[in-house]
Parts: sequence; structure tokens; C-alpha cells
Amino acid sequence: MAGRGRPKNESGSKGGANLGFEAKMWLAADELRGQVDAAEYKHVVLGLVFLKYISDAFEEHRSHLAKTYPDEAEDRDAYRAEGVFWVPKEARWSFLQANAKQPTIGKAVDDAMDAIERDNPTLKGVLPKDYARPTLDKVILGRLIDLVGTIGLGDKENRSKDVLGRVYEYFLGQFASAEGKKGGEFYTPRCVVRLLVEMIEPFKGRVYDPCCGSSGMFVQSEEFIKEHGGKFGDISIYGQESNPTTWKLAKMNLAIRGIEANLGAHNADSFRNDLHKDLKADFILANPPFNMSTWGGEGLREDVRWKFGAPPIRNANYAWIEHMIHHL
Repeated sequence: MAGRGRPKNESGSKGGANLGFEAKMWLAADELRGQVDAAEYKHVVLGLVFLKYISDAFEEHRSHLAKTYPDEAEDRDAYRAEGVFWVPKEARWSFLQANAKQPTIGKAVDDAMDAIERDNPTLKGVLPKDYARPTLDKVILGRLIDLVGTIGLGDKENRSKDVLGRVYEYFLGQFASAEGKKGGEFYTPRCVVRLLVEMIEPFKGRVYDPCCGSSGMFVQSEEFIKEHGGKFGDISIYGQESNPTTWKLAKMNLAIRGIEANLGAHNADSFRNDLHKDLKADFILANPPFNMSTWGGEGLREDVRWKFGAPPIRNANYAWIEHMIHHL
């Protein structure tokens, strides 16, 4: 019998890996909660998880190249051709692990994030880079690095089990529960997302989510296609997210799975700044924030999207519906 307060998903499930380390990471990282706001805490942990994943995948491919094509072991194109992020030396996990106990570890992590963005344009402006801030205890940061270092994330075996994807969703869900409604962010449970995808059945075409959050709808759409024998990439993904930090999480969440998507060049409000004005989607999968009272309706009374009349100014529910209909 599970102990009181023990997080769910602690043991493996069918088709997945044993994720007992989820609970261990959550409990160990509790120490951070007294130092930084919960809304920022997730970026500390998830940033390290992302960094460990791409480093694992890089090192595995590097080992393969060293044995088969040693001249290409430090050739960036040899990694990109296989869909593997290039990780420069100062950003590799082995380097960070070796410096985890140093007082400069915060700056080392920030420099690693900068280096990865520099060498991988698709991640530009996405990764968290505030590990050197004085309020983040470097001893605890070092302990988190040591802990994450014990977890295999990006090697072939764990990629096939989608270990990182499940860890990522676990943490996003846990953080959403921890933060509650304080930040105005809401997390759609995985089971609800899966139900929506199973109902819509997005086998092929353009899929759109105007309030995509951390991109859970897109991840489930891709998984649905693979489970039903479709081809990876049979759908074109379009999304938009207004919260800047959530937009970055969405980009990271898709990047770790190799899913290409057009989420716009930046975060933006779908009502005030529609980044996909000309898009006509085949499927719309969304769970919009209901009952928004301040959505800018007073300045959008004559908008072309309101085919069935202008929505109420103090409630965005019908605005979401008409916005989605406009894009079908």
C-alpha cells in the first residue's frame, strides 16, 4: 500500500518505464520551494531535465560515431542529420556534473543554456537562463544536478519508452497542482487530453490549438497517430500561447520529442494578436481558459472572426468558440 502523500505514477505501467525517480526528484527538490516562487521553480528543475536529456542523446550518438565514423564525432552536421541536438563541450552533462560542487555552478548552467541556443537556432530564446541568481542556493542546485545525473533520459532505450516525456508531463502536472490558480495557469490532465484526441481522431492534416499551454494536445495527437499505424509527421501543428514562460515550456516539450510545430516566433494573445490569421485547420484541439472577463473584447467589436455576432465583452467563452470556428 502506498504511503500517505506519495505521488502517483511512482511505479511503471504498461508500455512505459519504471518512473520511481519522479517522486524522489519531487521530494528532494522540495528544498527549492522555500527559496524561489513555485512559478519559477519548475523552470529550474525542467531546465536541468531538458539539459540532461539532450546531453544523453548527444553522448550516445557521439559514442556511435566514434566507433564507426571517428572523423565525424565532432561534426555538428552528423548530429543534426539524425535529429540530435548538437551539445557543445561546455554544455555537456559530464562537464556540469564535474562542477556541481563549485560555487560557480549557476553561471556554468546559464552558459550551457546560452551555448545550446547559440548552436541550435530552433531553441533560440527558449531555455531558462537564471541559474546564477543570488537567491538560488548553489549547494542545492549542485545536489539537484547530482540527482538528475543518476537518471538515464536521452539514450535510445529511454527514448523508446518516452521516459523524458512522461517525466516532463508529470512535473508540469505537479507544478500546476502546486501553483493552483495563483498564476492563472491551468493544466489539462493527460487523461482528458487523450480523450479529446481519441474523439477527434487527427490522423492527417493541420491541427490547431489557440491556447496550447505546454503542448499536451499536440503530443497526444502524435502518439495517437503512431498507435494507429500512421506516420510520424502526418499532421502539421499550429499553436499559440499567451504566457511567455509557458510558451517556452511548450517549445521545449515538443523539442524533446522531435515534433516540429509552428507556435509563432513569440508568445502572443490569440484574441489581440492572432499569429495564424490565414490558417484554416482540419482539426482544433483545445481547452481554453473559460470565463475570462478581461480578454480585450471592448476593442474587438468589429473583428472579422465574429461571424455569429460579437461575443460578450466580459466573458470570452463565445469568443473562443467563434475564434475556433473562424479557423476551420
